[in-house]
Amino acid sequence: MSAKPRPALLVATTNVGKLREVRALLGDLPLQILSLEDVPGAPSVDEDGATYFDNAMRKALTIARWSQRVTMADDSGIEVDALGGAPGVHSARFAGPQQDSAANVAKLLRALEGVPAASRTARFRCVIVVAAPDGAWLSVEGVCEGRILDTPRGSGGFGYDPVFFYPPAAMSCAELPAAVKNEISHRAVACRRLHAQLVDFVAAHTPSS
Repeated sequence: MSAKPRPALLVATTNVGKLREVRALLGDLPLQILSLEDVPGAPSVDEDGATYFDNAMRKALTIARWSQRVTMADDSGIEVDALGGAPGVHSARFAGPQQDSAANVAKLLRALEGVPAASRTARFRCVIVVAAPDGAWLSVEGVCEGRILDTPRGSGGFGYDPVFFYPPAAMSCAELPAAVKNEISHRAVACRRLHAQLVDFVAAHTPSS
């Protein structure tokens, strides 16, 4: 008798670094963790909501209804106190819609020129939404506190990791070993909060074969 296939969770991202983190954080669960690479042709979702939750919900629900699979989406950003919480929900497009992470980091550092270290406090925030095709959903949030460096450090991670200094480790997030980052990051905190309820939610909203 063949083993029953594990329920599938579709992660609505094409970001390789983000997918790698999610698989590391949730890989111990009895779930197949799929990506958009496994289901070609997914519709594009505009992430122009006013909050992280708005964007994550729109993406998760749109892809869940299109794919007919339980779908996880997150929206994350970096909030810098000296900039009034910016770039926040606009983090991925801070330097413009056609720009990359390096351009976003460069713009952030220019905006903080002359700001002393003590005033460069910041946090990464992640909001995850898991949605089912029938509209059911659950959501969690995670935060990681730190400050912005004067120059990038480290070659790991992605996004703003090279300029985000994590004081307890005295390293940037791009210098942290992956195992350490997967303990302390905003996405790790959110995934731990999701962990206990995720398997039951996916099972409850996956049709029996």
